Amino acid sequence: MKIVALNPPFLSHFSRESRSPAVAKSGTLYYPMWLAYAVGLLEKNGHEVMLIDAPAGNLSRETVAERVKQFDPGMVFIATSTPSIYNDVEVGAALKEACTDCFTVFVGVHVSALPCETLELNANIDAVAFSEFDMTLVELAEKLPSGRSDDLLASITGLAYRTSDGKSVKNEPRPFIEDLDVFPPVASVYKNHLNITPYFYGHSLHPLIVIMTGRGCPFRCTYCVVPQVLQGHRYRQRSIESIVEEFRYIHDNFPDVKEIMIEDDTLTANKKRCSDLSKALIERKLTRIPWSANSRADVDLETMRLMKSAGCRLFCVGFESGNQQILDNIRKGTKIPVIRQFVKDAKRAGIMIHGCFMVGNRGETRETLEETLRLAKQLSPDTAQFFPIMVYPGTSDYQYYEEKGWIVSDNFRDWITPEGLHSSTMSNPDLPYDELVSFCDRARREFYLRPSYMLFKAFQSLKNPAEAKRNIKAGLTLSKYLFRAALPKKKEKC
Repeated sequence: MKIVALNPPFLSHFSRESRSPAVAKSGTLYYPMWLAYAVGLLEKNGHEVMLIDAPAGNLSRETVAERVKQFDPGMVFIATSTPSIYNDVEVGAALKEACTDCFTVFVGVHVSALPCETLELNANIDAVAFSEFDMTLVELAEKLPSGRSDDLLASITGLAYRTSDGKSVKNEPRPFIEDLDVFPPVASVYKNHLNITPYFYGHSLHPLIVIMTGRGCPFRCTYCVVPQVLQGHRYRQRSIESIVEEFRYIHDNFPDVKEIMIEDDTLTANKKRCSDLSKALIERKLTRIPWSANSRADVDLETMRLMKSAGCRLFCVGFESGNQQILDNIRKGTKIPVIRQFVKDAKRAGIMIHGCFMVGNRGETRETLEETLRLAKQLSPDTAQFFPIMVYPGTSDYQYYEEKGWIVSDNFRDWITPEGLHSSTMSNPDLPYDELVSFCDRARREFYLRPSYMLFKAFQSLKNPAEAKRNIKAGLTLSKYLFRAALPKKKEKC
């Protein structure tokens, strides 16, 4: 079957696959990674697939529709996100009208949380492949050529679909994929389908390749949408050999790549595996390209030193709050003294840190906001981001704030500002959303405009030309937001 995988047009540099989809102030643009993994599996099963990333290519709806129409697919599967969902539905409906015989399927965290609600937004949308959708799409592609009856669609787990009489039905969930080695290396999909130049992480060297070595996260943070909605809380892991071979593929096929980013929710959840992977990369002499990973703030110095020897350059860490009670409230499972020791050890090991700080969590007060800013300055990671809490459908935080009546709007367009920046979706009467956004503006200025930080960055850039290029690119983009407020127009609850 001919299939189109589409990251649909919306705002320029809008990252659907970010944990908080938006246009990033750092200029970050995510790969359509989860689409690419599904593309690789579909191609492995004999299907002809075209992957289109419209935000990366600044492609219009008209251009995308023309490409899809010329390709004449039997199925189109479309990435979605909460802030862009109404746009995504419009794009999907337009493609259905342009290619009346193609079967339109939505995928992603938003539609996984609200599959039937999504189908009811437009009668032209045929189905939602919810949760981990790769094998659902493979089964669809195998069965659709024989007909599109209600009985056929009812037999596919992990699918919500529209019946012939217009009803929305959700089937039983599909079990998670246990053998992740079944996927071809996603880097090969990028090689065949994408121009990697537009993809950029503010904390990473450019150009970069983004891969995963496992799915699912064993931790239970109340806000985190991917494990709660898409991939579960059990960390399923690829074999070390398959990861090493993908590193080799990248070394051999992407001579200009400066970094590999491992986008597992928490690579360091299994420290022994981190050590085993590091030893394997060292033994195979695959340490030329530095790599980074998402990490918990609890890795020991010995493990970090081994990872550094294997090429680890940076950890992306969700510190979230400087107040221990708030960390406990959101089930973060970290302790501030351990966080402080982790940062000291990372600096001793020579691993940089990108720190994430989220405000507006359960129990937040004006005093705890200041505690978070103080901790950020004291930790002084290489880069930092401050953003108001974003509560997404399907998470326990969304349910908590909805029961409190603190969700700002039921209109998902309000999840971002008109230009695509993060807005806050939660407004505590004692700490309203506009105050959270203003605090993030101030925290960003105070963190980045410290004389000690600017001196550190200047020295880093002089010492390392690769870091200089990253600092200049991210700094120029960020500077547009440092001296002006990102405060959105005040919203009323619908």
